[in-house]
Amino acid sequence: MTSTTATAATTAASGTTRTARATTPWEELVTSALLGTDRRTPPAELMAPGRDAPVALLDAAALHTVRRRAGLLPARAAGRPEPAPHDGRGPLPEAAGRRLTQLLADRSAPSGGSGRRGTAPDLTELLPQWLAAANEREYRAPAAVLPALLDAARARTDLRPQALRFAGPRGLWLARLNPEWKFALRGASGGSVLPDTRDTGAVRLLWEEGLFAERVALLSAVRTQGGQAALELLASTWSTERAEDRLMFLDSLRTGLSGADEPFLEQALSDRSRNVRSTAAELLSALPHSALAGRMAARAATCVSMDRTGGGAAVMVEAPHECDADMQRDGVIPTPPAGRGERSWWLGQLVEAAPLDSWQARLGGRSPEEIVALPVLDDWADELHAAWCRAAVRQRDARWSGALLGAPGASPATGTGTPSLAERAKLLATLPAGDRADWVAAFIAAHGLSEAFQLLGVCAVPWAGPLGRAVVDALDIARDAGSYPWSFSGVMGLAERCLDPAEASLLELLTATPDEPEDASPGAGGYWSEAFQRLVSTLRLRASMLTELAQP
Repeated sequence: MTSTTATAATTAASGTTRTARATTPWEELVTSALLGTDRRTPPAELMAPGRDAPVALLDAAALHTVRRRAGLLPARAAGRPEPAPHDGRGPLPEAAGRRLTQLLADRSAPSGGSGRRGTAPDLTELLPQWLAAANEREYRAPAAVLPALLDAARARTDLRPQALRFAGPRGLWLARLNPEWKFALRGASGGSVLPDTRDTGAVRLLWEEGLFAERVALLSAVRTQGGQAALELLASTWSTERAEDRLMFLDSLRTGLSGADEPFLEQALSDRSRNVRSTAAELLSALPHSALAGRMAARAATCVSMDRTGGGAAVMVEAPHECDADMQRDGVIPTPPAGRGERSWWLGQLVEAAPLDSWQARLGGRSPEEIVALPVLDDWADELHAAWCRAAVRQRDARWSGALLGAPGASPATGTGTPSLAERAKLLATLPAGDRADWVAAFIAAHGLSEAFQLLGVCAVPWAGPLGRAVVDALDIARDAGSYPWSFSGVMGLAERCLDPAEASLLELLTATPDEPEDASPGAGGYWSEAFQRLVSTLRLRASMLTELAQP
């Protein structure tokens, strides 16, 4: 074949291809716009004569946009969705419904650039409390507020658990119809209603064929019924589950953890996933009578003992020299994080997994308070006490937590308890609500509010009388000293949400503008007056909210 013939054949083939791939005028315009009119000039029949190519392209695009819209064919109607499921909870009282609409519509923010919040309550901060109170009374959400409720939950992750519970099955049904609300389907049962846990056939079908979120919700629902049904369900597919799914399923066993879970968790210690093994070991160590807890106690006992060489009572520590295969199988992670020594890392893991009761026999029959007060040789005190703190939190041991907290009036730096506020907050969470409030109240009375914010966050709401009065007294002292209130804005915000609403009348005296001492910050008195007025108005609004929700 000559070159001329080949060229002709190529041209013919190209023409055939171009004909087969003929484009619409709109596609020609889009291609020219993307490439630029210098590189790709649209066909002359699409362009107005006598105009520059870019301008002519825009004119043609405007014309064809109207043509495309005018010639748009109607889409085929989709099938109607299934009706929303029934919600058997009681209707919300009318006044409470109006209040909810107000809370969802509020978009208040500090005015101007001064940072002053004024005296009006912050309604957005009251919405979580309103939802919690409504859920306690088992009201169902009015259908009209469901879109606004889901929008609020989409914007604020802290709202989601309470908002989705309040939205109920109709909220999940609605979330399936809007991609912007798909977050609601992740944390719930996939937007579907779970079967009756007594219907073993339906339970088995959903467990084998359901979405992951549905299966997690199903496992939790079956577990609340007690017995071995949840473990049997989990064991039936355990070997075929993905590692990340096994980890999530295992984590769901934290609720209602008991000795009946031990055989399954012991098997999980041999799992091929390190994260699964670590979680199984953590759960077993929270069971003081488990075989793993016994093994950890035996290992820890070889590391911590009473000193027999000195004249006084003291604790001696000899950290492990290796992390063998058996230790690793029981959840001890061999490689420490950066900046941490291997031996101290291994020691901490052994002590935190050992039952706390074992230390009283090991350390001379002493009480937890006496053990914590013992001196620890060779600068091991911080490491040992930190491990005991983690053990007390894991095992929910209130007596050990109290001993490790120490006296609330003692200096955190020199007292017998742990000096870490983060550790103290975790320890406080294991105490009964009343004891927790009393300890924090005494701490505030002794040390003020500057270090109490993290501790207040774990106290039950509304705050008990002594705790609320301790907070108000400390704020009053700061007010009299002439400090700026925004130094205490975090505590003031907590007080608005956590003080007992019945305290509002007792705070009236603090709403007046105080006389400013000579060394006071300029204008601080006016700021404090606004802050206390806002506190009083917020407490009264919370009282009204509770009254509205209590109406028949």
